[in-house]
Amino acid sequence: MTQDSHLPRAGARIAYRLSGSGSPLAYAHGILLSRAAVRRLELFDFDRLAAEHHLLTYDQRGHGHSAGRPVAEDYRFENIAQDLLALMDEISFTEPLDMVGSSLGCAAALYAALAAPDRFRRLVLMIPPAAWDDGLAARQWYLDTADQIDTLGAPAWLEHWEAADPLPIFADHPQFHFTPDVPNELLAPALRGAGSSDLPPQPDVARLPHRTLILTWDTDPLHPTSTAQRLAELLPNSSLHVAKSVDDIRTWTTMVAEFCR
Repeated sequence: MTQDSHLPRAGARIAYRLSGSGSPLAYAHGILLSRAAVRRLELFDFDRLAAEHHLLTYDQRGHGHSAGRPVAEDYRFENIAQDLLALMDEISFTEPLDMVGSSLGCAAALYAALAAPDRFRRLVLMIPPAAWDDGLAARQWYLDTADQIDTLGAPAWLEHWEAADPLPIFADHPQFHFTPDVPNELLAPALRGAGSSDLPPQPDVARLPHRTLILTWDTDPLHPTSTAQRLAELLPNSSLHVAKSVDDIRTWTTMVAEFCR
């Protein structure tokens, strides 16, 4: 089995892996998750993409097997995008990359594509995080939750997290309950970084020329359909799919494979 490589970064050490062959494609997970945590959710099979692509997967700084430090600024969307671009520099892909990013990974994809548009071919934006005016309440949730972790302590907060009800769309999908794959001391800084971030300004997003597939699910206030719909309106070469059930979400792997083929 292919082993992880590691890229030193300011305040971090990024664990990443290359697999498969073909045109290059990268996958980036969301906040508090990791590659392993995404696999355990049994919703999206990014490993399947290696059947047709030279696949880059990695753990965001401070998540999974990647090291980080307890500095909230490190986890802002713009900085996470710089980690992605640094990985692309390290690997030196010889052609533009197809990029699949979920939540935090979606934000990184947008910022990276704006910084280096010629290095990307197609974008898949999965569960875009609440943004712009629609994101005010969501950003406050991240900040308030970080304060709760500091007040209760990470172990007590994790017990509350595990006991919380799932989103309505996942009521019959017990695998959606997951333990954050982030060290206790990094939980609050990572959430504060996300809570102090926003997606790029809308006029900037509208300049992106890439073919884009936007995938989101219903009933999630941190990833509302309104943000995904607004992205679909802004991006001139995009399509949008809103999942209404777990079975619908499970079609995303096939949709992404066909879109990036």
